[in-house]
Order: sequence, then C-alpha cells, then structure tokens
Amino acid sequence: MFYPLLRPLLFRLDGETAHRLTVKALALMPAGKPSADDPVLASTVAGLRFPNPVGLAAGFDKDGEVAHKMHRLGFGFTELGTLTPLPQSGNPRPRLFRLVEDRAVINRMGFNNGGQVEASARIRRHGGQSGLTGINIGANKDAADRIADYVTGVRNMAPLADYLTVNISSPNTPGLRALQDRGALDELLSAVMAARGKSGPPIFLKVAPDLESADIDDIAQLAATHRVDALIVSNTTITRPSLASAHAGETGGLSGAPLHDLGLQRLRDFRKATGGAIPLIGVGGIASAEQAYARIRAGASLIQLYSALIFEGPGLPRRINSGLKALLFRDGFAHIADAVGTETDI
Repeated sequence: MFYPLLRPLLFRLDGETAHRLTVKALALMPAGKPSADDPVLASTVAGLRFPNPVGLAAGFDKDGEVAHKMHRLGFGFTELGTLTPLPQSGNPRPRLFRLVEDRAVINRMGFNNGGQVEASARIRRHGGQSGLTGINIGANKDAADRIADYVTGVRNMAPLADYLTVNISSPNTPGLRALQDRGALDELLSAVMAARGKSGPPIFLKVAPDLESADIDDIAQLAATHRVDALIVSNTTITRPSLASAHAGETGGLSGAPLHDLGLQRLRDFRKATGGAIPLIGVGGIASAEQAYARIRAGASLIQLYSALIFEGPGLPRRINSGLKALLFRDGFAHIADAVGTETDI
C-alpha cells in the first residue's frame, strides 16, 4: 500500500545501499509466523510441506538476518544465502545496478557474506520463529578445493536447514559454473550426498539458464542418479537481450523481467529432460500470478521471487497467491498439484 510512495525515495539511493536499508527495516518486524496451509495452494515437495508455492529466492538475505521474518509477507518458504564456509567481501562496489526501464537488475556481488559460522549462530538464535527455510551454500572464491567447500557447507548448515541448495550457477565467482560440467558435477554430488547422509535435509541443485541441450541432459541424468530432491531453474543470465537502461553494459548476472522467457524455456527443457521425475522450482522474471501460473503449468511445483520485489513491493507474494487461486479455479483445478506440468494439455 505504501510502497509506491516509498519506492521513489529508495530509487534515489544506489541499489546496494537501498537493499541494506530494506533489510535493516525488515529486521524490525516481528518474526514471521509459519503460514497456515491453504487447501488449494499447499503441496508436499521433496517430503516437505509447503503452505503455498511462492518462495523468497536466495540473495535477498545473504546472512540469515530476516529470512525467518519474511513469511509474514505471504511467502510459503524462504531461502537465505548464499553462504560460504569463510567470510568474504565479494567484488568491489558498485556491483548492483537497477535497470529501471527494463524492470531488471544486474549484479556481480560475488558471494559477499559473513560466513557460515557467523550465520549459524544467528540462525540458532532465531530458533523456531520461522516457517519453512532453506539455506543456499557456495564455495569461497579462493578455495583450493571447491568441492570440499560444499562438503563443509553441508556439514555446517544441514542441522539448521529445512533444505539445502547447492549453488553452482552464479556467474560472479570465476569458474564456479564449471561445476555444472558432467565429470565435476558427478564428483560434487557424490561428495554432497555422502556428507548429507541418510538423515539430513533434502538437497536442491540450482542451475544456470545459460546451458546447452547436452548440459541439460547431463544435469538431469546426474540429478536422478544421485537422487537430488529438486532442481531450481534458474539463476541469473550472462546473456543480454535488448535492454534500454544505461546500465545495460554492466557485467554480472541479469535478473528480472528480461529473464522471464529464458527462465520459462529452461524450465520446459528440464521438465522434458527429467520426465517429471524430479521436482522443479521456477525462478527468473516472475512478477505476476499469470507468470507464476505459466511456470507451474510448465512443470514447476514451486516458484521463487527476488528482483520483482524491487519493482512491485512487499505485497507481491500475497497478490500472486491470490491470483493463482483464481487462475486454478478458472481452469477447473481443485488443487495446485493438479496444474503442475499440464502445459501440453492446453
């Protein structure tokens, strides 16, 4: 309600300063109560009960400062991070750019975070104040053995997470996306699953949108072989569609509205490659109920938001959930699970 009045003030600040002020303001909110199941929108994915399908993507709350409070805004689940074993400052500023004309963001943050030890203490202090919360883990930029960093991340964060996301798809850590190659990914997933063990939380794998068909097939096959619990499709893109903003030439990962079509296509690609056997989470350019619904019909069991919040404000999760119910009823679906992957039936 107040965001249209507040947004011009925030947009006078550089993107990173505005974001830090937003996080500090949200930290003043009471803790978010776990959302009650909506009988139409709730579903079980990877053995977890999601009260609604709209999640907060990683990157908004890198250090676990406010993820436990964001359920109050209508999110069915939140994901904090990316957290690395050791603290790191990330890339030099400026490194976050709003592309207002394009309703987009370019970032080259570089996994800036205070490290897993500091975050663990903070998350423990929050205790049971939150709803469903995942933790996104990555490798330090200067790690001699990046796979070992992911193993450390699993061991550090598994006791605190409802699910863990293995993020190998950020374009802002040099060489990280090479872990999506078949041999490296096979080794990584073997190590991660061994570290998780039989009693640990579900493991989600977050992939890039900038993949060739052979890459998609390899990732889908390895995810099935190693029993990955879900795929998050996808991260930011290093490609550049036609953009109007003066910041269009900045390096880094592009998110927001221009990522919509690519993100939707990659979701379709992974739905086809997996045969629907692995749950998919749709991310990238989703800013409305209609766009969330398209991702669900293309095969996503859940969706996540981040960049759209910058332009649409904190009321967006509730608007999407309300709109999804209307769309489901319009098309004769009694439950959201009934609509997943039905795009070919249109």
